[in-house]
Amino acid sequence: MRIAPEEILETIKMIEDLNLDIRTITMGISLYDCSDSSITVTNKKVRDKILKYASNLKKEAQSLENKYGLPIVNTRLSITPVSLFYPAKDIESLVELAENLDFLAKELDIDFIGGFGCLVHKGETEIDKLVMSSLPSVLSQTERVCSFVNVASTRSGINMDAILKMGRIIKDIAKNTSHKDSIGCAKLVIFANAVEDNPFMAGAFHGPGEPECTVNIGISGPGVVNYALKKLGHTATLGEVSETIKKVAFKITRAGELIGKEIARRLNVSFGILDLSLAPTPAVGDSVAEILETMGLESTGCFGSVAALFILNDAVKKGGLFASSYVGGLSGAFIPVSEDRGMVEAVKRGSLGMEMLLALTSVCSVGLDMIVIPGDTPEEIISAIIADESAIGVANNKTTGVRIIPAYGKKKGDYVNFGGLLGEAPVMDINMFSPKTFINRGGRVPAPVIGFRN
Repeated sequence: MRIAPEEILETIKMIEDLNLDIRTITMGISLYDCSDSSITVTNKKVRDKILKYASNLKKEAQSLENKYGLPIVNTRLSITPVSLFYPAKDIESLVELAENLDFLAKELDIDFIGGFGCLVHKGETEIDKLVMSSLPSVLSQTERVCSFVNVASTRSGINMDAILKMGRIIKDIAKNTSHKDSIGCAKLVIFANAVEDNPFMAGAFHGPGEPECTVNIGISGPGVVNYALKKLGHTATLGEVSETIKKVAFKITRAGELIGKEIARRLNVSFGILDLSLAPTPAVGDSVAEILETMGLESTGCFGSVAALFILNDAVKKGGLFASSYVGGLSGAFIPVSEDRGMVEAVKRGSLGMEMLLALTSVCSVGLDMIVIPGDTPEEIISAIIADESAIGVANNKTTGVRIIPAYGKKKGDYVNFGGLLGEAPVMDINMFSPKTFINRGGRVPAPVIGFRN
């Protein structure tokens, strides 16, 4: 295929001026063969297995970055969910396992390691209960370990008992990491319909259907999309807007496909998927909210925001699907408040609140992401927020998640600063009317009619 000089110049501009990057190379490693009743033996097996596959991950990522001039922002690991390979007998051994994983991530210069979690959408085993109970200690005593809990699926319904527990657990994590603006909560995602090949933290894990080892690529590029729409101008129809986004998504995806296949070859592992999600950062010009405003909204959160995000998400997926045979993960547009400067500004202006964020999650890639709420928010309200988001995921047969931070000691209008890609955000006002009686009913919400497909 002939590449025109203007295409080369366009790609250079995307990288230098428009924040185009490979957001993450995430290596997934199966740890099923590391199972042992002894935590000492398990830790040794885990260490040996991770070193076997991931020792050169950072070096090869840097080599590719230098070769192509395309920034690779993060290198990460995802592992088999802890509840599926380690027969835990107590919380102390789980914390010891987490500390071993944390040490390995630091030793290999890996940004995060995900998978310290469990899948409880239909019920909880004794090991699942231990894993969930260990999270306040695990996420406060480690820096790079991330966790997930899948509490719902379209095929099984919603586990309200697990959601009730997670409200309490999130509050405990917030308290345990209060000296760091409750950052421990930023390393935990509560999912409905969790996917097995997600390269993005904090919810990444190496699922039961995955191979021994694989690499998954997460790309980004909100700035590139925004630039293309600004060039298009305000008189273009929404059909033309969609077509423009689709073409840009194709170009971004091709760059990710190149990196993914080459690093898989270099590391002698399989290439898994390419997640073409538009993942924003706190950097100027790297915002999904700014894309929506370029599309014609006065401020993200005003009426029309759901329709605009739907157009964006759909066009990104269409462009990416044509560019890669192995699209997976979440793929679409993320709306993490603290990680998106435009979202933060919309909250400050008063156009974007919790209710609109919840509505936006019906058409975006994930869900309520990196939202900071008052530290005194009752646990049943946190559980109800998780239940609402889970219902959206289950009813629409899509992945949704909640990464919410009840910032200990903070109130509406205060600020928290997590640093790096996690950014900063104002503490949002939320509806404090109580759902306690509803949440305390517990049980399992039955699967919807669309869950019966056989």
